[in-house]
Amino acid sequence: MPQPRSTFIRPLFAVAMVAASTIYAIAQQPPSPTRVRGTIEAVDGDVLAVKSRGGEDFRLRMAKDMNLLGITRISLSDIKAGSFIGTTTVPGPEGANNAVEVHVFPENMRGTGEGSRPFDLRPNSSMTNATVDQSVAGNDGHTLLIKYKDGEKKVLVSPETPVVTYVPADKSELKAGAKVIAFFKKLPDGSFEANRISVGLNGLTPPM
Repeated sequence: MPQPRSTFIRPLFAVAMVAASTIYAIAQQPPSPTRVRGTIEAVDGDVLAVKSRGGEDFRLRMAKDMNLLGITRISLSDIKAGSFIGTTTVPGPEGANNAVEVHVFPENMRGTGEGSRPFDLRPNSSMTNATVDQSVAGNDGHTLLIKYKDGEKKVLVSPETPVVTYVPADKSELKAGAKVIAFFKKLPDGSFEANRISVGLNGLTPPM
């Protein structure tokens, strides 16, 4: 005698529910971190102990071919038409793009990450790497018209906005107390390897 159709449907439904629950659980898991902003707590050979701005502890082994850059403060007046910059912006009144920070790339880094995309520095922030087309001074700072391959954006840079640039740095700058932004990957053994670090020079906290 044929078995009721529901006898077959129930197991299939159960399997589908388990699969859906598993997919949902995976989707809810936070992504593995690949960048940490924080302070070097200690240096042990080629391993940096870094405490993130959120209070998490990381141990980062420096890769042999690690790219190390220093970050130093410059003046807003150092930004010229033709400068290739990166800037973190947040929405302002009447559709304005208010700069949280601006970093000027040296000529050998021109074109790095060109474009505009969401960023994780602040809620609703975005990162735009682009060429300065115009810089207009006003009572409340400078308005930069920046252009990239897919568009353009007007950015308001106030006198209080930190402006920095990248410079060569030595590993001696990677010491306890230094503020860093470290990019890393997770190795098969579960450890973290830093392949790029930007370190604030002279006590500077990288603003990006």
